[in-house]
Amino acid sequence: MLLHQARDTTGHIGSACPGRRIPGTCRELTEAERTAKRDNGRPPAIRLRSGEANYTIHDVLHGDFTGIVDDLVLRRGDGKPAYNLAVVVDDADQGIDQVVRGDDLLASAPRQGYLASLLELPIPRYAHVPLALNDEGKRLAKRDGAVTLADRVALGETPTDVLTTIAVSLNLADPGEPATLPLLLDRWDPTRMPRDPWVYRPQ
Repeated sequence: MLLHQARDTTGHIGSACPGRRIPGTCRELTEAERTAKRDNGRPPAIRLRSGEANYTIHDVLHGDFTGIVDDLVLRRGDGKPAYNLAVVVDDADQGIDQVVRGDDLLASAPRQGYLASLLELPIPRYAHVPLALNDEGKRLAKRDGAVTLADRVALGETPTDVLTTIAVSLNLADPGEPATLPLLLDRWDPTRMPRDPWVYRPQ
């Protein structure tokens, strides 16, 4: 595995923009140039010197997905491990064999799969699911008001009502059909899941 130290003059640290190649401004610095930059008081990040332009992972919902693998950050300039390295090592250490997360992170999965392959760690099965959004098209969060189970119960809904709402959003129940855990277990099939975001509009 080849590493290089680089101070990215754009301020981009690699994990925040998963679909964008870094410019490689500092990829081929001489030792004198590296020393000069360190002397300016800005410690370098340590990046992977990627030997691949792209890498393909398999996703339960999206099938084979090929994404950019650039010189991703392994250790940030402040000395902390970067997200992509941390999540790969942490998942392997815990024996995680399936990763389910929002599809806004799908573009980062090829980087993580590639890094796992270099470290000779098992690559988990990926499933990137559509996000739940608010009326403005932003990720649903507590800031949007009564979105937790406790909130909905306080407004007069039952846990079954809330479970039914979730089941309908996943195409596992028809509107108005009471959902139960045994029903969802019997019907569960990842291929039935919607591919588009779900907009939650609390009553």
